[in-house]
Amino acid sequence: MTNLLQKIAGMGSMTDQVIASDFLITAKSGVRNLAFAVTEVGNPELKAVLRQQLRDAVATHETISKYMEAKGYYHPYDPNEQLQVNLQAAETAILLAD
Repeated sequence: MTNLLQKIAGMGSMTDQVIASDFLITAKSGVRNLAFAVTEVGNPELKAVLRQQLRDAVATHETISKYMEAKGYYHPYDPNEQLQVNLQAAETAILLAD
Protein backbone atom coordinates (compact mmCIF):
# COMPACT_ATOMS: atom_id res chain seq x y z
CA MET A 1 0.00 0.00 0.00
CA THR A 2 2.85 2.40 0.79
CA ASN A 3 4.30 1.84 -2.68
CA LEU A 4 0.98 2.77 -4.25
CA LEU A 5 0.73 5.93 -2.13
CA GLN A 6 4.26 6.94 -3.11
CA LYS A 7 3.42 6.55 -6.78
CA ILE A 8 0.24 8.55 -6.42
CA ALA A 9 1.99 11.31 -4.46
CA GLY A 10 4.39 11.90 -7.35
CA MET A 11 1.58 12.28 -9.85
CA GLY A 12 -0.03 15.59 -8.95
CA SER A 13 -1.13 16.59 -12.44
CA MET A 14 -2.45 13.12 -13.18
CA THR A 15 -4.57 13.14 -10.03
CA ASP A 16 -5.90 16.57 -11.07
CA GLN A 17 -6.82 15.07 -14.41
CA VAL A 18 -8.55 12.11 -12.79
CA ILE A 19 -10.51 14.33 -10.41
CA ALA A 20 -11.53 16.69 -13.21
CA SER A 21 -12.55 13.77 -15.43
CA ASP A 22 -14.65 12.26 -12.67
CA PHE A 23 -16.25 15.64 -12.03
CA LEU A 24 -17.01 16.07 -15.74
CA ILE A 25 -18.58 12.61 -15.97
CA THR A 26 -20.67 13.31 -12.86
CA ALA A 27 -21.80 16.68 -14.23
CA LYS A 28 -22.75 15.05 -17.54
CA SER A 29 -24.75 12.43 -15.68
CA GLY A 30 -26.51 15.17 -13.71
CA VAL A 31 -27.45 16.96 -16.93
CA ARG A 32 -28.86 13.74 -18.36
CA ASN A 33 -30.82 12.93 -15.20
CA LEU A 34 -32.23 16.43 -14.86
CA ALA A 35 -33.27 16.54 -18.52
CA PHE A 36 -35.10 13.26 -18.01
CA ALA A 37 -36.73 14.55 -14.82
CA VAL A 38 -37.95 17.72 -16.55
CA THR A 39 -39.75 15.62 -19.16
CA GLU A 40 -41.35 13.35 -16.55
CA VAL A 41 -42.66 15.80 -13.96
CA GLY A 42 -46.16 17.24 -14.30
CA ASN A 43 -46.13 19.89 -11.58
CA PRO A 44 -45.33 23.30 -13.20
CA GLU A 45 -43.54 24.67 -10.12
CA LEU A 46 -41.37 21.58 -9.81
CA LYS A 47 -40.70 21.63 -13.55
CA ALA A 48 -39.47 25.24 -13.24
CA VAL A 49 -37.13 24.28 -10.39
CA LEU A 50 -35.76 21.33 -12.37
CA ARG A 51 -35.23 23.51 -15.46
CA GLN A 52 -33.16 25.95 -13.40
CA GLN A 53 -31.14 23.09 -11.95
CA LEU A 54 -30.63 21.80 -15.49
CA ARG A 55 -29.33 25.21 -16.62
CA ASP A 56 -26.98 25.27 -13.63
CA ALA A 57 -25.78 21.72 -14.38
CA VAL A 58 -25.08 22.63 -18.01
CA ALA A 59 -23.12 25.69 -16.87
CA THR A 60 -21.12 23.55 -14.44
CA HIS A 61 -20.34 21.05 -17.21
CA GLU A 62 -19.16 23.91 -19.43
CA THR A 63 -16.92 25.29 -16.69
CA ILE A 64 -15.31 21.91 -16.06
CA SER A 65 -14.88 21.30 -19.80
CA LYS A 66 -13.16 24.65 -20.30
CA TYR A 67 -10.87 23.99 -17.31
CA MET A 68 -9.92 20.59 -18.70
CA GLU A 69 -9.32 22.01 -22.19
CA ALA A 70 -7.09 24.74 -20.77
CA LYS A 71 -5.06 22.14 -18.85
CA GLY A 72 -4.78 19.88 -21.90
CA TYR A 73 -6.79 17.07 -20.29
CA TYR A 74 -9.73 17.24 -22.68
CA HIS A 75 -9.80 17.66 -26.45
CA PRO A 76 -13.45 17.49 -27.54
CA TYR A 77 -12.68 18.76 -31.05
CA ASP A 78 -9.61 16.59 -31.72
CA PRO A 79 -10.35 12.86 -31.32
CA ASN A 80 -6.76 11.86 -32.12
CA GLU A 81 -5.36 14.11 -29.41
CA GLN A 82 -8.00 12.90 -26.94
CA LEU A 83 -7.07 9.32 -27.79
CA GLN A 84 -3.44 10.07 -26.88
CA VAL A 85 -4.52 11.61 -23.55
CA ASN A 86 -6.68 8.56 -22.81
CA LEU A 87 -3.88 6.14 -23.72
CA GLN A 88 -1.46 7.99 -21.44
CA ALA A 89 -3.97 7.83 -18.59
CA ALA A 90 -4.42 4.09 -19.18
CA GLU A 91 -0.65 3.50 -19.20
CA THR A 92 -0.34 5.44 -15.96
CA ALA A 93 -3.09 3.35 -14.38
CA ILE A 94 -1.29 0.19 -15.40
CA LEU A 95 1.97 1.46 -13.88
CA LEU A 96 0.16 2.17 -10.61
CA ALA A 97 -0.86 -1.46 -10.42
CA ASP A 98 2.79 -2.64 -10.52
